[in-house]
Amino acid sequence: MWVYIANVMMKRIVFLMGMISVFVLTSCKSLSKLTSRDNSTAKTAPAKTTASTQQREFLDGIEVTPGAAVTSRHKTSTTNAVVAGASGKDKTSAAARDMSSFNIERAGYLQLKYAVIIDATVEKLTNIPLLETIDKWWGTKYCMGGSSSDCIDCSAFTQVLMRDVFNTTLPRTAQEQYDTSEKIDLADLQEGDLVFFHTTGRKKDITHVGIYLLNNKFVHAATSGGVMISDLNEKYWQPKFRGAGRAK
Repeated sequence: MWVYIANVMMKRIVFLMGMISVFVLTSCKSLSKLTSRDNSTAKTAPAKTTASTQQREFLDGIEVTPGAAVTSRHKTSTTNAVVAGASGKDKTSAAARDMSSFNIERAGYLQLKYAVIIDATVEKLTNIPLLETIDKWWGTKYCMGGSSSDCIDCSAFTQVLMRDVFNTTLPRTAQEQYDTSEKIDLADLQEGDLVFFHTTGRKKDITHVGIYLLNNKFVHAATSGGVMISDLNEKYWQPKFRGAGRAK
């Protein structure tokens, strides 16, 4: 009886040992195959992806390639890049675009600044060279006979502004500018017309001149305050107004 039981136990032990051996051998073979495949992949794959081949795709059709501009089917950005296929004439440098942006910002600033001074809407201030010239001379002090950035008188200022902005030559004195201009009514005043005043001396003399802007405002070199903008309806200027003229 005991011999029979011992034989059965031995058979079971041998069977279990065989099963364990099969499992170990199978696992080793699988592991060997995986290791071999990994090594093969490592040998065939490129060590490093270059910038020229690397490309990532994002939502909405926007693609980014390192070193190139961002492009989209809705909008194309040319910042720090040139539009593909563009001719030499169409290529715009980043510096030129920056300068263009600066000019636009400068123009917008001047429009806002003088819209407040003139009490007008920004949309009406479209003559940017005029605004730039006024701003350049703004606050320059007055002196009789002066014609420089150190000091300037009223007729020299109108000479400079009409020459630089409207490409028009005026005679030197306020009286001469009045005498040679085409006389117009107040209702017909336009930007760039001349407005004349008598401030001292004989009543018929023209002793002061300015350039009309809009909304009853004119720019001039005043004895007090230098280059500035005033209103034709101000208590000081209204009684001294002698007429308006258009340069021929």
